[in-house]
Amino acid sequence: MSGVGLLVVVLAASTVAMILAWNVQRRTGNAGIVDVVWSAALGASAVFHALGASGAILPRVLVALMGGLWGTRLALHLWHRVSREQEDGRYAHLRAHWDGDQRKFLAFFLAQAVLIVLFSVPFWIVAHNPQSHWTVWTTLAVVTWLVAAIGETVADRQLAAHRSDPAQRGLTCRSGLWRYSRHPNYFFEWLHWFAYTFLAVGAGAGWVAASLLAPALMLCTLYWITGIPYTEAQALRSRGADYLRYQRTTSALIPWFPRKDSAPAGRDDPGQSP
Repeated sequence: MSGVGLLVVVLAASTVAMILAWNVQRRTGNAGIVDVVWSAALGASAVFHALGASGAILPRVLVALMGGLWGTRLALHLWHRVSREQEDGRYAHLRAHWDGDQRKFLAFFLAQAVLIVLFSVPFWIVAHNPQSHWTVWTTLAVVTWLVAAIGETVADRQLAAHRSDPAQRGLTCRSGLWRYSRHPNYFFEWLHWFAYTFLAVGAGAGWVAASLLAPALMLCTLYWITGIPYTEAQALRSRGADYLRYQRTTSALIPWFPRKDSAPAGRDDPGQSP
């Protein structure tokens, strides 16, 4: 099987996976399972496209390894949290806002199946790439993937260490990469998607441009929709003034040196705009 049929299969499989995840959420009261299944299914889609497409061996092997390893690592990391902790505050807030309406949760889970297909498009493009030789673009893809994978892993571990320290309870993580970005894990997640654009070089300019769908969609999702807005709203609810100060001094996404907090006294009211 090749062509659009691969994307149709990914949509069908992802829909079934999300319905099953929704049922798990109904039983456990923890909607965080959606993130685990999303990551695992997206990583699996990279392997599936690599096996089913008709491109050259080199890009197919690389997209299977890079996409598969990325999805597996993220899914295991998220499962470690979801299986040991109470429902993430973002989803708990959503549950309260929706008054536990399972129809809305089902729609939310099914929407993730559609996103899996959209984010798998770069995998699909790379897997159809006829470029059979290692080029400078291949090297750039591998280097980008390694930097992003290592950066995201380090950021996740630094945050996990902070969360497990009782002395840091109620305080914002400001150590390591979190000193330079409020969401270094999100930054490296976004950066990771450019690796597949570099791997798509050779498939044609139009397909390379189309592969930018994933980083563009990820940036929009993280910065304006469900990533930073929801995460920071929850952080302000749980950490209040401490997080408000963090917002004023630290870059939201792209790592950069902290700014000096020049806000006057009395500004640390979470109810005010940061």
